[in-house]
Amino acid sequence: MAVASGENVKVAVEDRVAVVTIDHRPVNALNRQTLQELDRALDAIAGDPAAKVVVITGGGSLAFVAGADVKEVSQLGSVEAAKEMAALGQSVFLKIQRLSKPVIAAINGVCLGGGCELAMACHLRISGDRARFGQPEINLGIIPGWGGTQRLPRLIGRAKAIEWILTGDMVTAQEALRLGLVNQVVPQDQVLKAAKNLARKIAAKGSVAIRESLRAIEEGLHLPLEQGLAREADAFGRIAATEDCREGVSAFLEKRQPQFKDR
Repeated sequence: MAVASGENVKVAVEDRVAVVTIDHRPVNALNRQTLQELDRALDAIAGDPAAKVVVITGGGSLAFVAGADVKEVSQLGSVEAAKEMAALGQSVFLKIQRLSKPVIAAINGVCLGGGCELAMACHLRISGDRARFGQPEINLGIIPGWGGTQRLPRLIGRAKAIEWILTGDMVTAQEALRLGLVNQVVPQDQVLKAAKNLARKIAAKGSVAIRESLRAIEEGLHLPLEQGLAREADAFGRIAATEDCREGVSAFLEKRQPQFKDR
């Protein structure tokens, strides 16, 4: 079932998985229109109970997302316009990061600049074995503006992030896996299948536990350990009183598969 689709962003929901395709050929560059369509799609998915997990991928086989639309960058005429462009992308990517439903990037081609920043905002990343990653903005005389200077060091470490950003070099999917940027590397033609399989595996769990796990991790990363542990205990206490918890425990004791009701 297709929902909230636009000219450059297509959405289809099936088997509790929403597949969002950035389809702005030839390289799925992120211009203002595409970002706005993605923003609207995320809002629709957030309110759709039929979608428990989200997969974001690129249209075609060449690129996941090759970056921001350089033509739009070239037309920025003021500091204020440039800051507004940065704020738009950052806002959309924060919405992905903070979504209560897991978001998996299915990286089916080059993943550069704004595309790498989009992938990093997702909770999980599955890469094709021929994908390439990088933050090449410095080659244009600019810096990453949609979270690259902040998320990349958090994911791969300070020194490597500085190297990537200051050289603008591309790296292989295998190197991205070694550094912890991606969760899995699969054959290029199996990326979407692998991402959907992972999405369906997660979707079989209870929505309450999924949502609270994401929230505890996201909030806890920005808190001292003791406060993060208190946040976790609070969430655990609330979840222990849910119908899904009773079903999960009963299913375990009765040696059967749980049938979660997402409440």
